[in-house]
Amino acid sequence: MSSMTFEQLELDPILVRALAGMGYAKPTTIQSQVIPEAMSGRDIMASAPTGTGKTAAFLLPICQHLLDFPRRQPGPARILILTPTRELAIQIADDAKKILKNTAVRVEVITGGVHESQHLPALTKTTDIVVATPGRLLQYMDEESFDSRDIEMLVLDEADRMLDMGFIKDVDRIAAEARWRRQTMLFSATLEGRGLMKFAADLLNDPVEISAEPPRSERKKINQWVHLADNPEHKFALLTHLLRQPDVTRSIIFVKTRDRLMELASRLQQEGLHNAWLRGEMEQEKRIEALGRFRIGRVNILVATDVASRGIDLPEVSHVINYDMPRTADVYVHRIGRTGRAGQKGTAISLVEAHDMPLLVRVEKYTEEVLKRRIIDELRPKHKEAKVASRKKKDGDSKGKKALLPKKKEKVRLRDTKAKGKPKWAGAKPDATKKPAGAKKAAGKKVEGNKDAE
Repeated sequence: MSSMTFEQLELDPILVRALAGMGYAKPTTIQSQVIPEAMSGRDIMASAPTGTGKTAAFLLPICQHLLDFPRRQPGPARILILTPTRELAIQIADDAKKILKNTAVRVEVITGGVHESQHLPALTKTTDIVVATPGRLLQYMDEESFDSRDIEMLVLDEADRMLDMGFIKDVDRIAAEARWRRQTMLFSATLEGRGLMKFAADLLNDPVEISAEPPRSERKKINQWVHLADNPEHKFALLTHLLRQPDVTRSIIFVKTRDRLMELASRLQQEGLHNAWLRGEMEQEKRIEALGRFRIGRVNILVATDVASRGIDLPEVSHVINYDMPRTADVYVHRIGRTGRAGQKGTAISLVEAHDMPLLVRVEKYTEEVLKRRIIDELRPKHKEAKVASRKKKDGDSKGKKALLPKKKEKVRLRDTKAKGKPKWAGAKPDATKKPAGAKKAAGKKVEGNKDAE
């Protein structure tokens, strides 16, 4: 796969030239797997973590389709791409415009946080591709200003995040409006969880399942380690020390809530560590300004929450620092994917207090690697052994707990099934079958009555 070229994927020379101009020499694993299947018209269900090139994996078959079947008359959007965040929608649209720069194909964006007048081209003029967030798009559909009858392809990017952020009902309604589509593609960091699988089953028709974990060689580009913190003050001291190291040139610091973000950003500012910040429900102008300051290097520290940072692609991030551990292991993988991009090396550091240990264990299990522990001499933790003990306890006790839990569940199930009727009383009194049918029914009622009384 790695030796494959974009020409071998039968892409139009216009697209191949545009890709070369963007610095893409050959397809990534996910691109070489998805593109041929998507171009054959199959529905796609793909697992692709951040940084694997998944955006181009769905944009290239879309662009090829629009070139192969050019529109014959003016009209509304033919392709709809749904994403969970504004930033990701803007990024996908920018990538699409770069790929299609030498064509007449039009790309528009519909997201929250901007004035409706900016969406007029997407709603009133001839458009080919619309990239949207579900909430704002649904508003236009309800007002009957967005026409979805011509949609041929629907793409759901980061479906797991849409599920987490409560967009599923919106997406279901949008998909129902675009019911005449020929093809649907769903991309998610993982293809796990009953909710996601049911969601996919409702939307996709006999999909090809593709899983593209980044190769181990790619993962190795991110050095990961842990500093143990005794308490919040010790943790803050570790953070400021790390941020002042010469190799920490551009860093993203992750926190778990908006309140924590404002507190940390303010404390860093007081320490002379100038930063920009991103949080959910931020005005689009402020969001663009914060990212702009970080991109051009006016500040080299970005403090962010998970929701706000979703889908951002920032160049040359040397360090990702987990000031707060994420609530799930897959979010950890998303976070650290912000560094070590485009073939560069990166570093991910987690600052871990005693109460974070269960989360750290979960991350190590999920990534199948033990994160290295590091110590700064002048900031040595006093309780460094606590973490090891909690891990041993978790690993050592798990066998015993696992052995006990199923037995308890089995007992409950057995009791339930026995109480539900025939096996218990019919088995106990085999001769009772000679009694009249009425007597049998009465006996059955009695047992049921006893069960209810219990």
